[in-house]
Amino acid sequence: MGMLENKVAIVTGGARGLGKAYCLKLAEEGARVVVADILQKEAEAAASEIRDKGGKAIAVKADVTSEEDTIRMADKTVKEFGRIDILVNNAGFYHGMSRKPFNEISSEEWDKMMNVSAKGTWICCKAVFPQMKKQGKGKIINVASEAFFAPTKGLIHYTAAKAAVIGITRVLDGELGQYGICVNVIAPGVIDTPATRTYINMEKIDASSVPMGRFGKPEDVVGAVVFFASDDSDFISGQSLLIDGARRVN
Repeated sequence: MGMLENKVAIVTGGARGLGKAYCLKLAEEGARVVVADILQKEAEAAASEIRDKGGKAIAVKADVTSEEDTIRMADKTVKEFGRIDILVNNAGFYHGMSRKPFNEISSEEWDKMMNVSAKGTWICCKAVFPQMKKQGKGKIINVASEAFFAPTKGLIHYTAAKAAVIGITRVLDGELGQYGICVNVIAPGVIDTPATRTYINMEKIDASSVPMGRFGKPEDVVGAVVFFASDDSDFISGQSLLIDGARRVN
C-alpha cells in the first residue's frame, strides 16, 4: 500500500515535464489524480498513462489564471472522486521562457509570468479551500524555484513570480492552519526537463557548481511532493524545501 492510498490529488500543469512526473508518482503511491492543464490533449495522455499502469486519473482542462476554470477544476474533482486532499500548484510560465536583461523584458511577458505563477497559485488555493475546510484537512504544495534563493541575471520576472509564491505560502500557512490545511513550498534547482532545455543547453552547462556533480532529474524532486502530500508532514507548514543538490551559485 502506498503512502497516499485513497487520497485525491490535483496537479496543475500536470500534462508534461515535472508536473507529469508528480502525477505519475502520486498515482504510484495510491492517490487518485486529476491532471489539470491548459493543454487538454497532453493532459488526457498523462491521465491515460496513469490508468494504463493501474492507477486512477482524470484530465481536466484548466487555465489557472481563470477563476472560473479553477472552480470548475475543483468541482469536477469532488464530483469524480468525492474529495480533495492534495493540491500541487505546479503550473507556471516556464516552457520557452526568455532570459534577458530586466529592461528588455516586456510588460506583457512580466504580466503573463505573474498571472500564471502568482495569481494562479492564489486562485487555485481559493478553489480547493472550501472542500479542504469541509474535510478538516488538506495539503497544498506550491512550486517555487532555486531562482528565488540564488537569483541569476536575466530572470527578474521569473524570480519575482517565484518570490510571490513563497510569500503566498507564508501567509496561507497562518490562515489555513486552523482548518488542518498545511501549505508548503518545494523549490527545485536546475532539473533536466524539456522545458529547462528550451533555455539551457544541458549538454554544455557546467555542473561544477553542484557538489553532487550533476544537475537534477524529475525523480530527484517527486519524493518531496509525496512527503508534503502525506500524513507524515501533518505538523509542517509554511516551509520551503530547496531541492538543488546543494548547488552554489556565484
